[in-house]
Amino acid sequence: MAGPKTIQLFLMDGTGQGRMKATLRNWTGITYLLPRTDIHLSKDRKDLKQTGVYLLFGEDDEGTPKVYIGQARLRKNEKGVLGRIMEHLGDDRLDYWTHAIALVTSDDSFGPTEISYLENRFVNMAIKASRYTVTNSNDPSVGRVTEEKQAELDEFIKYARLVIGALGYRVFEPVDDAKDPETKQSASPPLSMSIAGAEAKGRQTNDGFVVLAGAKLRHEASFTPSAPKSVRKNRSKHADKIGPNSILIQDIQFSSPTAAAQFVGGASLNGLDMWKNSAGKSLKQLERE
Repeated sequence: MAGPKTIQLFLMDGTGQGRMKATLRNWTGITYLLPRTDIHLSKDRKDLKQTGVYLLFGEDDEGTPKVYIGQARLRKNEKGVLGRIMEHLGDDRLDYWTHAIALVTSDDSFGPTEISYLENRFVNMAIKASRYTVTNSNDPSVGRVTEEKQAELDEFIKYARLVIGALGYRVFEPVDDAKDPETKQSASPPLSMSIAGAEAKGRQTNDGFVVLAGAKLRHEASFTPSAPKSVRKNRSKHADKIGPNSILIQDIQFSSPTAAAQFVGGASLNGLDMWKNSAGKSLKQLERE
């Protein structure tokens, strides 16, 4: 288990909806959360003119969370990471983003090698976690780093991931807590359900309920008349995660056990009753106990 940490959060505009600056004791990183509408307010900050890495967060019209991850070097016009973020304001392809996170260091220690490595690692971590659709069109180069520098940057990534998650963007966290080394020991035990030939395993998480890869879903042609419209909508939304014979090929996070059960069973179901442990106790019974 990870030890306790203290993150210092500075509300730059005095509100919980404005700009934020987050730091962690004994870490050189500085993390800024910048709303798109307030991005211009930070153009005079010297540390945001440095070389750095940034993430652009938002949702599409269907509510699917998206992220773009990029890097920026200090240029001759003295516009570093913030200047690069502002260039995306007129980018039609990235019109979805509402908040940016910028990562720099207190000692301005990032160079081209460092940010190339960080960008590559962040992109691949986000893809693997599958919480957000990563909108980068290219796989960024990892660059050439020594083993000493790689160890240093991996330590930076560990803390950056912690701070970004604490700010509400769990872009690098697996949807299944048991697949995260930091939360594996405290992950809830797996539960299972079966109905009309559909079978699945899942578990409760801090964000809701995850249906695990390998689940056999009820075919859409066999949905009951009472199946909520949201079930078909979710099947369409996650079509790329459903393989042949309606087998789930990737873990999927849902807001509740009921939404997860209905997705699997193609019917109007109560997830608290459907999901059971190995002893046959329902999730409702387990929570009451």
